[in-house]
Amino acid sequence: MGDHAYAPGVTGLITLAAEAPVPNLDAGSLVLVLAAASGGAILSRLNTRILLPTVVIEILLGILIGPEGLGWAKIDTHIDFLANFGLVFLFFFAGIELVEHRVARRSLLRGTAGWAISIAIGVAIGYILNGAGLHAEGWLLGVALSTTALGTLVPILADARLLSTTLGSAVLGSGVAGEFWPILVVSIFLTGAYGALFETLLLLVFGAIVLLAAAAALRARPPRVVRVLQQTVHTTSQAAVRLSVFTLAALVFVSVEAGFDFVLGAFAGGLVVGLALSSPEAIPVRMRLEGVGYGFLVPIYFVVTGMNFDLDSLLTPEGIGLAVIFLGLFLVVRGVPALLWLRDLAPRETLSLAVYSATGLPLIVAIVGIGIERGAIGRDVGTSLIGAGMISVLVLPLIATALAERESSPLDDAPSESPA
Repeated sequence: MGDHAYAPGVTGLITLAAEAPVPNLDAGSLVLVLAAASGGAILSRLNTRILLPTVVIEILLGILIGPEGLGWAKIDTHIDFLANFGLVFLFFFAGIELVEHRVARRSLLRGTAGWAISIAIGVAIGYILNGAGLHAEGWLLGVALSTTALGTLVPILADARLLSTTLGSAVLGSGVAGEFWPILVVSIFLTGAYGALFETLLLLVFGAIVLLAAAAALRARPPRVVRVLQQTVHTTSQAAVRLSVFTLAALVFVSVEAGFDFVLGAFAGGLVVGLALSSPEAIPVRMRLEGVGYGFLVPIYFVVTGMNFDLDSLLTPEGIGLAVIFLGLFLVVRGVPALLWLRDLAPRETLSLAVYSATGLPLIVAIVGIGIERGAIGRDVGTSLIGAGMISVLVLPLIATALAERESSPLDDAPSESPA
């Protein structure tokens, strides 16, 4: 750790602050960002017949107030910090969702097999496009094309009463795989700090730490500590929320110190906290965490993504054409594995699963942002990829729901599956 500066202490921090003052907060821009985040939540629910994805509205409002739009708001260091914290919480909640949905083991295995097919097709296409001159690394394109927006799909499936059907189980299995494996691959391949063997060993050590933390979360629950956590749920202490955020920060720190991307630590933090909160009594704690994340930090990340969005690059023949190509590739890369479910689903339901699985945006935004920062993808290509993701969450779930047969078979009638 010789390359890292030591902590200067309180006196040292005061001296440093006097010598190099922190830039002033642009309060006006922050207010506009928060207004856009609030507006996204309201505007997405104004039409009771069609619920628009909040993420898309937040990005569009970010474009509107940002430099590519009206130019009312700009990103300073404070807003950028909050946005990055929101990105950490985005992957944190992805880990919690993986535990919360308790997808049947059979669906998870088939979803993982389907994702393996997706990543093989996606990486092959990615390297073909890269060889044709597209400014993006082939593996990164392959991972981005193989994602699924599970968080966007779950409420849509619930509203359509499809969650308790075989189709719903298939979408959950496909969606969990389409979130977990891309996060794991991106967090490893975007580092490159060490050799492949050493990185594998570090990953195994990190995995052992996560397993120990998960075991502690499930078993080590001293009665006194549990009592304190329960007693502070409805007080200003909020001990369970503080412990959850501490776990997240600790695993992100360990992940970064080990040379991996913060994404892996944030996702692992979600898995550990999700296991610790996997009981009905923990629902209030999960709600408070969602209040911090989805109510404050995550929306800032998507609004700032809109403010950074290169609209001029998208609104060109090349940009629009590339976005359309990417949208078609989503359907190919994520749609082909739906054929694995033909034995359990009718042809129309299988097509619906293919279209549902091709819906992706939150992880695409995150992957593109990290890729641009690491120089693995050009800003113009990333813009078209995000544009295609926005279209996918706006259009594909509507088409998939329309395709789904109303008489989808309930899970009770399907072959029995043991929960994961």
